[in-house]
Amino acid sequence: MKLRDLEYLVAIDQYKHFGKAAEACFVSQPTLSGQMIKLEEQLGLQLIERHRRNVMLTPAGEQLVREAQQVLKAAHSFEASAKALLDPLAGDLHLGLIPTLAPYLLPHIMADLNQRLPKINFYLHEKQTKVLLQELNEGKLDLLILPWLEEMHGVERYDLFEEPLVLALSPQHALANKNTVQLSDLNDQQILTLEDGHCLRDQALGYCFAAGAKEDHRFQATSLETLRYMVASGMGITLMPELATQHPKSERLQYLRFDTPVPTRQISLLVRPNYSRMSCIREVVSSIRGSVKL
Repeated sequence: MKLRDLEYLVAIDQYKHFGKAAEACFVSQPTLSGQMIKLEEQLGLQLIERHRRNVMLTPAGEQLVREAQQVLKAAHSFEASAKALLDPLAGDLHLGLIPTLAPYLLPHIMADLNQRLPKINFYLHEKQTKVLLQELNEGKLDLLILPWLEEMHGVERYDLFEEPLVLALSPQHALANKNTVQLSDLNDQQILTLEDGHCLRDQALGYCFAAGAKEDHRFQATSLETLRYMVASGMGITLMPELATQHPKSERLQYLRFDTPVPTRQISLLVRPNYSRMSCIREVVSSIRGSVKL
């Protein structure tokens, strides 16, 4: 039995489709299908139910895929530990970020990270929070940079910076003549939001609901850029992370800071407990803390 066979099994469980699983594993569909047949013969168990349009795991397959995930996680950890023994500040580092942070934070931090860790190859992965946490746990990612949520468990946390949220509105809005705003100014206001799955949505709505605002259910944006254009067109107001307000500037959009208490989100670096390359993580944490000035 090879680790590659376990990777195929995990991919089939994830995609429920031989073709998509093979594409994700960078092999042909006949190769993946043939290896799964050999694995079943070797184990003496049927792991996969094969149907014309899709596939699914048998009860035995569902149980063993969880074992396979743990084996692959241990194998990745073993490989990372071996590389760290050679040089903990060299090699590949897979970093996960969310879409409401990645494009606005990376320009601030990557130059210093590359200068400080010249032998590290940074691989950047932009996905939603739930997926990133799962891939961190599975060993596919080495670290995450995320807004901290209280429901995050089983990770080690290193706080990087607090990012203020600001009010985004069009210059024609009734609040646009203010220099700053209070959270109480949001009372009875209709707030535009991101769609479900974005942690910023939940954080922003928490502040807005506490202030007496209401969510505008007519539209939910798929990205901050879509949300920005909706606000600029006068469709409503929203809370925007400060890093996302620095570029681009627009005469059709105005940003107002909040007086105390200021709504914020805590940006943190997350790793698995007992991660083998902590000397590298410490360098990353130090670099980012020094790069971001808000």
